[in-house]
Amino acid sequence: MLAANGQPATTQLRIRPQRQESKGIVYTKRWVVDLILDFVGYRSDEDLATRRAVEPAAGEGAFLLPMVDRLLASLEKHDRPLTDAREALSAYELDLDALLYARDLVVDRLIGAGLKQREAARVASGWFVEGDYLLRAANDPLADYVVGNPPYIRYDDIPPELFARYRSGCPTMIGRCDIYVGFIEAGIKQLKAQGKLGFICADRWMRSAYGAQLRRYVADSASVDVVIEMHKAPAFDDEVSAYPAVIVLRRGEQERPLVGSADASAEGASDVTESITDALIEVAENRRDDIPGFTATRLDSWYGGATAWPWGAPHELSMLKWLEERFRPLEDSATGTRVGIGIATGADSVFVTKDPAVAEPERLLPLAMGADTRSGTLEWSGHYLVNPWTSQGLADLEEFPRLAHYLSRHDSILSRRKVFQSDEQPHYRTIDRVITGLLEREKLYFPDMKMEAHPVLDRGRTYPHHNLYFVTSDVWDLEVLGGILLSKVAELFVSCYCVKMRGGTLRFQAQYLRRIRVPNPTGVPDKVADALRQAFHERDRAAATAAAIEVYGLRELAEELL
Repeated sequence: MLAANGQPATTQLRIRPQRQESKGIVYTKRWVVDLILDFVGYRSDEDLATRRAVEPAAGEGAFLLPMVDRLLASLEKHDRPLTDAREALSAYELDLDALLYARDLVVDRLIGAGLKQREAARVASGWFVEGDYLLRAANDPLADYVVGNPPYIRYDDIPPELFARYRSGCPTMIGRCDIYVGFIEAGIKQLKAQGKLGFICADRWMRSAYGAQLRRYVADSASVDVVIEMHKAPAFDDEVSAYPAVIVLRRGEQERPLVGSADASAEGASDVTESITDALIEVAENRRDDIPGFTATRLDSWYGGATAWPWGAPHELSMLKWLEERFRPLEDSATGTRVGIGIATGADSVFVTKDPAVAEPERLLPLAMGADTRSGTLEWSGHYLVNPWTSQGLADLEEFPRLAHYLSRHDSILSRRKVFQSDEQPHYRTIDRVITGLLEREKLYFPDMKMEAHPVLDRGRTYPHHNLYFVTSDVWDLEVLGGILLSKVAELFVSCYCVKMRGGTLRFQAQYLRRIRVPNPTGVPDKVADALRQAFHERDRAAATAAAIEVYGLRELAEELL
């Protein structure tokens, strides 16, 4: 092995430990490491000996070795001895074999820079911390930089006692979160004022429920300076399905963030530009046209509170911000527009039937299933909801003997349900109540998982099953609204906010439908309304998009949607 100066190393390296994918460890490619180090400002022209940098999960040194190289170059540029940098690095590692292996690599680097074996070993040993970053960081000195690739370990794979200890120090670790949530919180807490955190990690926390508290904490404690999506980029040594993104957070007031995307050719950008980071900044600020494998722009602001962070191509995020600043949400009390989900019964084998003889006619509701919307028009499949609810509450079974007889036949199924075991109400209740009057209302149905927006009109003939979401309105002509919701403009909101399924399938759930912004229904010109209505009837997505662009006033921004 060659040392940093190109000469043979003078130490005998221990055998490389086996890869630790089972422990949530994946190894980052050098071009991504350099990108992150440049973005946080860990550059050799800075006087790095006067700063403190932390690598919270050092592994085999994917980040640490480039940091050492930059630190050594900085010492030379600033005419400092290595002794000035004894406290400049802290590399945490829980796995002793990986730590010893990485330490030997660092020793080899230092020997290559001219140190003797003993001195190199002493300096390198001082830079390593054997232990769990999440349990130690709160009591360690503050840092100017926290950089790395935190481990990918799901809640289910962490011993409950250990997870409880993590959560006590990192309360943003809620629900079924991944351990990297704790690393982000702990890293921010360890930063000095204006210090920067640079990670590559999964981006699910930006949109998922388990990331809500972390998003709130970031909004309250830091500035989002950089987000670069890398789902298709070759960021790791091994192929993993981690949905990664580079994030740079700063302990300071929010400024204009840089957002970007990297594709499969991004790795080659380093062949045509000295610094990918500097080139991306130039692209985002319109001082350069492009850089191979990347797109980038700057937004005027970022998102506050626990709200989900949207994601899409940079031009899509710019358009999204523009729309959100000018239009009201789809669910709006001013227009009486509501977004909801169909009924969850807790026992579909009992409450969903095709036999109209199981109960009195008034205790049966025509039930729309997801498959009924497949063609784009509602084609009822003959399912009924056995309805135990009246407008006053649960029905009195003595008044409905056929219903009582039917439910009694399924008593063993109904009484075993958790909803019955944890609730003192009668065992024949469904999880959700039936919403009085919803059957008769016109509504737009949205099946959950689709590659594209798929609103379908119900004229007030069915009640929705829980695999359908619905939209009702007191003001909107639902055919006109349906045209808007069929368009790529409306779909943009769902695409940017939802957690996509494998293959790019979108989730048209209520929380994402509520993100859609719509124009004032009374302000839609008649000609455009007619075009939207016709596009909805004909399921013509392109025509719906063209009409929506017109009504939103997006002509100059939305060329790529057409």
